[in-house]
Amino acid sequence: MKTGQDIDWQATIVDTTLDLHGAIVALDRGALQILMMVDADHRLLGTITDGDIRRALLRGNPLTTPARDVMHTTPMVVSPEMSRSTVWSLMQINKLRQLPIVAADGRVVGLHLWDQVLTAPTRDNTVILMAGGFGKRMMPYTENVPKPMLEVAGKPLLQHAIERARADGFHRFLITLHYLPQVIRSHFGDGSAFGVDIDYVEETTPLGTAGALSLIPNRPDLPMIIANGDILTDVRFSDMLEFHRQHGAAATMAVREHEYHNPFGVVQTQGVDITGFEEKPIWRTKINAGLYVLGPEALDLLPPNTHCNMPTLFDQIRANGARTIVYPMHETWMDVGNPQDLLNANRAHESG
Repeated sequence: MKTGQDIDWQATIVDTTLDLHGAIVALDRGALQILMMVDADHRLLGTITDGDIRRALLRGNPLTTPARDVMHTTPMVVSPEMSRSTVWSLMQINKLRQLPIVAADGRVVGLHLWDQVLTAPTRDNTVILMAGGFGKRMMPYTENVPKPMLEVAGKPLLQHAIERARADGFHRFLITLHYLPQVIRSHFGDGSAFGVDIDYVEETTPLGTAGALSLIPNRPDLPMIIANGDILTDVRFSDMLEFHRQHGAAATMAVREHEYHNPFGVVQTQGVDITGFEEKPIWRTKINAGLYVLGPEALDLLPPNTHCNMPTLFDQIRANGARTIVYPMHETWMDVGNPQDLLNANRAHESG
C-alpha cells in the first residue's frame, strides 16, 4: 500500500537547522500536524508534532531553541510494503494520526494519515464471484435458491462478499451463473443498488472454477480477484493484490493451515518391525481457501467453453514458466458448504 501519494507529505520534511519558530511555521504550512526531521541523506532522525511544540513552550523554551532538541527520536514507522490493514491496526492500537513510511535504508518515502487509511482508494480491478454451483450438499435449502444466496445474518453470502470488497475500494464485479441464475440477477441487478457495477456470465454447462473465466467477453487489463461465492472471510482483497504484485506472481492462491488431530496412537514400522511410536499426532496442511489473484494473461490458457478447475490452471501457468504463489491466510474464514456450516455461520454472527 502506498499512502501519501495524493498529499504533499514532502512539505513535512525539515532539516536539522530548524528552530521552534521555524517548526511552527512549517507545521502551519504543511497542515498535517507533523514534521519529519531528516539528515543530508534523507534518513529519518525524528518527528515533531504540535504536541511536542506545545510542551516545549510550556517548559519555557524560547522560539530560538533548535527543533531537534524537542523532536521524538524513536517514532513508530512502517515499511512501504506493509499492508493497509496492518497499518490501520497499528495506528488504531497506538492512537496515531500520522505514521511515517521509511525504507530499509532509513530514508523517508511517504506518510500515512489516519483519515486516508480509513478511506480505501478506488480500485479498478475486477472481482469475479463464482456462483454457478448446484449446492447439492445444501439440499433441501438450495432447492429453490443458489447456495451463494443463502442468508447469513439476514444477507445472502454473495452480498457479504460484495459489501466487504466495496468497503475495500472495489467497484467492478462479475458474477458467474449457472444454477437458478434468475435468483441472483433479480437480487443484485446491475449493482447500482449496492453502490457497485455488476456484470454476469452464464454457463450453459458447468465449466469449473477456472473454466467459467473463459466466458469473460473482454479481457481485463489489471489482475483479477476470483472468489468462491460460498465463503465468508475477513481477508482484504487489496492486501492479496499487493502481495501478488510484490512477488511478481502470475497467479496467487490464498491458503489456510488446516490441522487434523489423529485420535489414535500411530505405530511406525519398517516391514514387520516397530521403529517408533507417535501418540495422537497433529498433521498440518495448507488448504485452498477459494480466493485467487490472476493476471490477465492467465485467460489466454483457457479454451472457450472447456471445463477446467483452478488447480489445473495454476499447473498450466507454472508449466509456462510463470510464477504461482500462495497467500498465507490468518484472517477469519469459513467455507459454507453444508447445513451445519450455515448454522455455525449464523451463530457466529449472532455472537459478534
